[in-house]
Amino acid sequence: MTWTVNGCLVALAILFAWRVEDFAEACSCSPAHPQQAFCSSDVVIRAKVIAMNKVDVGNDVYGNPVKQVKYDVKLIKMFKGPVMDIEAIYTAPISALCGVTLDIEGQMEYLITGKLESDGNVHVTLCDFIEPWDAMSPIQKKSLPERYHMGCDCKIVRCETLPCALHADNECLWTDWVLENYISGPQAQHFACIQRRDGSCAWYRGAAQPKKDFLDIEEP
Repeated sequence: MTWTVNGCLVALAILFAWRVEDFAEACSCSPAHPQQAFCSSDVVIRAKVIAMNKVDVGNDVYGNPVKQVKYDVKLIKMFKGPVMDIEAIYTAPISALCGVTLDIEGQMEYLITGKLESDGNVHVTLCDFIEPWDAMSPIQKKSLPERYHMGCDCKIVRCETLPCALHADNECLWTDWVLENYISGPQAQHFACIQRRDGSCAWYRGAAQPKKDFLDIEEP
């Protein structure tokens, strides 16, 4: 087969387009309510990001070095996780691989959820709930960890299109996306789905801890 220069350029363009598409599709996840993120994560911390650098974490199956971004953090408070002082978190080097970009210039404080991997390091992705601490609502902060923990046996069901309905007593319907066209709506910012004494679940809003026998949504 004879290739012209233009033919080679076209072939390279197609190959590049395939690679870009692969990367674009590599990071895909459904938005999670902050309570879901808390319950499904191994580690939930409040921390200040103080430095960043790229590190080698081993080789891939072809022997090529694998790099990750390492964020050095100053742990302020641990809401969930192992009995250890977490000094760093790791993420992929690009967003196409779900890598997270955090601010290091202002030493910003974040609420960070992540996974504790077999290597003993905390890894985070774009699918985790990572939010500047000052951007969180007062009720979100108060819900860490007791209130969210009380609802870990509940299931939060995201409503994507109307009509939507619940199918079990232990479910709470999350309607921020369909009603507000915004994931971080009122239910994400101000409500927790908590299990009641009879085993059913319901949304709860309030500054005080919910009563064990509350029957429905409570206001502050």
